[in-house]
Amino acid sequence: MKDFPLIFERSKKERKGCIPPECDVPEVPLESLLGDSLRKESPDLPEVSELDVVRHFTKLSQRNYGIDTGFYPLGSCTMKYNPRVNEAAASNPAFTMMHPLQPPHTAQGCLQVIHDLQTWLAEITGFDAATMQPPAGASGEILSLLMIRKYHESKGESHKRNVVLVPDTAHGTNPASAARAGYSVRSVKTNNRGTTDLEDLKANLREDVAAMMLTNPNTLGIFENDILTITEMLHDAGAQVFLDGANLNAMVGITRPGDMGFDCMHLNLHKTFSTPHGGGGPGCGCVAVKSHLEKFLPVPVIVKQGDSYILDTNRKDSVGRVHSWYGNFLMNVRAWAYLRAYGKEGLPEIAKHAVLNANYVMARIKRVFPPAYDRICMHECVLTAQPLKKMGVRALDVSKRLIDYGFHPPTNYFPLIVPEALMIEPTESESKETLDAFCDAMLAIAEEAANNPELLHEAPHITPVGRLDEAYAAKTLDIAWKKQELTKELAEIKGK
Repeated sequence: MKDFPLIFERSKKERKGCIPPECDVPEVPLESLLGDSLRKESPDLPEVSELDVVRHFTKLSQRNYGIDTGFYPLGSCTMKYNPRVNEAAASNPAFTMMHPLQPPHTAQGCLQVIHDLQTWLAEITGFDAATMQPPAGASGEILSLLMIRKYHESKGESHKRNVVLVPDTAHGTNPASAARAGYSVRSVKTNNRGTTDLEDLKANLREDVAAMMLTNPNTLGIFENDILTITEMLHDAGAQVFLDGANLNAMVGITRPGDMGFDCMHLNLHKTFSTPHGGGGPGCGCVAVKSHLEKFLPVPVIVKQGDSYILDTNRKDSVGRVHSWYGNFLMNVRAWAYLRAYGKEGLPEIAKHAVLNANYVMARIKRVFPPAYDRICMHECVLTAQPLKKMGVRALDVSKRLIDYGFHPPTNYFPLIVPEALMIEPTESESKETLDAFCDAMLAIAEEAANNPELLHEAPHITPVGRLDEAYAAKTLDIAWKKQELTKELAEIKGK
């Protein structure tokens, strides 16, 4: 970025950020301490003042866009606000100073937090038991499939059940997890109402099916009305049914997946229970199961005995560990605090407002961005920018232009079966004023597409970097600094 030199490019010879204290012990030559490990050359570190460093990284942080700085309608990812009281709870030294090697009798408070959470989440979702050990949603998917395999092994059928069914609208992690767990994947079509095609499901439901991975509400933002029929069909065929819990935010406190016939599910704590999102973790992909899968849960299992909590590793049917220690504990603290704040009576309000907000956005802009399936949606709506193609404008152009209006783009081109898809999930966190401002921007962009499409093609206009060749940038990523001779441009920036 021309207007934002790297910290290395701000370097001035012999400028210092701090002065180390005088040595108050006898000095020893480094060679005698490090021997051959001593570097032959000094590291090429930037020479900057403390003020240079503070200003550089403060400005850099202000270029980031996140849920704390603006509306983030990223469909299917539930980017909602994380109340700071949860962070305060997770920062309590009583939690942060714990060590995973401490004997369980010295960590009873932490074990109670995990046990409370796994008990509450099992009840909220309608299952019999849960584990907080998987470090991410995809990890929870794989764990569920490993337990399903164990279940089929216990029935003597694992040799013939080697296929997992996924809808053609499934999250990409579903087929990836199935393949990673050693299964073949077979796709099931969506019908003209945006839900699972029962006839196609029936055609694909053979003796080789081990399980189906289903999202409900699905990634079109539509509730699967035939879910009881679907789970019954799978069970009649001897298969298990896994719920991708990514969209639980649409129904938390309202209805329970365990009551719909699912055998297991994963929950991304960050999507529904307000823990930090993104960046590859640390996360938690809780898995909840019905009683017939409980014996396969990963060890250790936290069990309450009398007034104490123990780590039970004596489980001969367990799939083993899926993460070190007992997962990422502080994520559990955040979710625990969030659930305590809402309580049983408050949880349904999350889903009600999430669904209301999504339908409000859809109703306001469907005139120019029609829904892929014109039905009441759940927590997210999937619209299409297809009408703008006759003006040479695509969904990507709309999203890039939204950045100029101060909004993060929605999800583009997903689900794959919707042409020029724009998936929008407002969440329950946002006010009517924010939703109106977003809808006004979308309507204004549609007018710009008609009157000045080049404005969209060249967007964004306000960012330090405009349009990237995204495929090239992703496949040839190079973010490591390399020393180079000063170009004329850099010399001007550095004042040399």
